[in-house]
Amino acid sequence: MTRRRPPLRSHSRSGTHSSKGGGRLRIIGGEFRRRLLPVLDSPGLRPTPDRVRETLFNWLTAATPGARVLDLFAGTGALGLEALSRGATEALFVERDARVAQALGDNLQTLGAGERGTVRSADALELLVAGPTGLGPFSLVFLDPPFRQGLATPCIERLEQGWLTTDAWIYVETETGLDIEVPESWSLHREVRAGDSTGRLYRRQAKPAA
Repeated sequence: MTRRRPPLRSHSRSGTHSSKGGGRLRIIGGEFRRRLLPVLDSPGLRPTPDRVRETLFNWLTAATPGARVLDLFAGTGALGLEALSRGATEALFVERDARVAQALGDNLQTLGAGERGTVRSADALELLVAGPTGLGPFSLVFLDPPFRQGLATPCIERLEQGWLTTDAWIYVETETGLDIEVPESWSLHREVRAGDSTGRLYRRQAKPAA
């Protein structure tokens, strides 16, 4: 995830530190379990902590295999890569920073997952506003925008414009204390807190279009 938080030098259990700068992302489970991938030494860039990812994917055990994944504000791609490792059919990673996007693409190739993962170097909100033509819908979405920039609510609103399957799962991570409004068709399934962040997993239960 791309976040404006303390740099990698103060990272938690999300990976290992590299003497050459940057760090390592560890895949927790599935096909690529225990694989270590390089992470750029970029301000605010660090993987979602192992504990949070493990908890989240325990909740998503039945939903991940066969899923079409959308990883918005992808950063390291920790969540999308974990989903691919655990059986997701395909994943679209959206990351505005070109260097970070290139590194994510390189890691997909390293894992041999280049055919299942696509990296789009673009602004996530602008992509959502443009619409899902030729891209959606997705059954599993990870939304982790930079903190304190007011991006969560407009992204949630745009996701409802054809980006989601009727029964999609949506994971939203924001700064702790931020109240977010979600559509009536989204029901809160579980919630997890870690440091200054709160992650909420929602299940969409919308009626199919007539």
